Amino acid sequence: MHIGIAGVGRMGSNIGARLMEMGQTLTIWNRTADKTEALVKAGAKLAASPAALAGSVDAVMTIITNADAIQAMYHGPDGLLSGDVTGQLFIEMSTVPPEVQVALAEKVRAKGAAYVECPVSGSVIPARTGKLLGLMGAEPADAARARPILDHICRRVLHTGPVGNGAAMKLAVNLPLMVYWQALGEQLALCKDLKIDPAALLDFLSETSGAATVLKQRMPGIIARLNNEPSDIRTFNLDGGIKDVKAMLSEGDKRGVELPLLKQTLACYEEARRTMPGNDEVSNVAAYWSSRKS
Repeated sequence: MHIGIAGVGRMGSNIGARLMEMGQTLTIWNRTADKTEALVKAGAKLAASPAALAGSVDAVMTIITNADAIQAMYHGPDGLLSGDVTGQLFIEMSTVPPEVQVALAEKVRAKGAAYVECPVSGSVIPARTGKLLGLMGAEPADAARARPILDHICRRVLHTGPVGNGAAMKLAVNLPLMVYWQALGEQLALCKDLKIDPAALLDFLSETSGAATVLKQRMPGIIARLNNEPSDIRTFNLDGGIKDVKAMLSEGDKRGVELPLLKQTLACYEEARRTMPGNDEVSNVAAYWSSRKS
């Protein structure tokens, strides 16, 4: 199958590499051309614009930063929907509020195309190895059409119902992880005076019942920060974490659900943001909090 990906940042590029490894033909487009170089070198074709990409492939996948980026990607002068896309399949994988997905689905369907949302749980390593968890929202026929593609990159796909449900589920899935990085920082703060080597401490904590499974992946970066050393771990940044936490709180308000723990987490993240750069790895909040002076 010939698949197009619009948006080849950290996640999109690893998904693209996985699809090519699975024998799929790939065409890509990205707003900044330098991020396309590795995939092009590996054999991907480069489209001149989102419109050109949509018109040349069997299915289009998008995984981009936020609602504004989606607006530009789909509805710009050379956007994905600017040409004839009748019969095309769009698989939108960004982490955005449910109403963004619902509104986009209506516009895509009005152009005669099919629409599936499938945000994913997992970062760059699962994306590269086909072990993401997919949270799909779609009509049954569209879901069936998208599943063979998603099965290449996901070890499991949950069909949550119609479009919008996948986005809501993604926010729910991410919520404990956002809280966890703050909880880990407080856990490390309690251990600070014990003078245990950070690598030994985190390795031990990663085996305890309270640890998130993702800790072992992010541990090298946190250890580096605890040792006041630079870290090149970049899976999901702090600004993205703050964006997602705000979206979770907004969704809670719409549903009449109180999320007091998450509200406090947002306040802690925003404090960390005043010291840490927004493009820093979100898990480094744990290192910040463990060394914070009261």
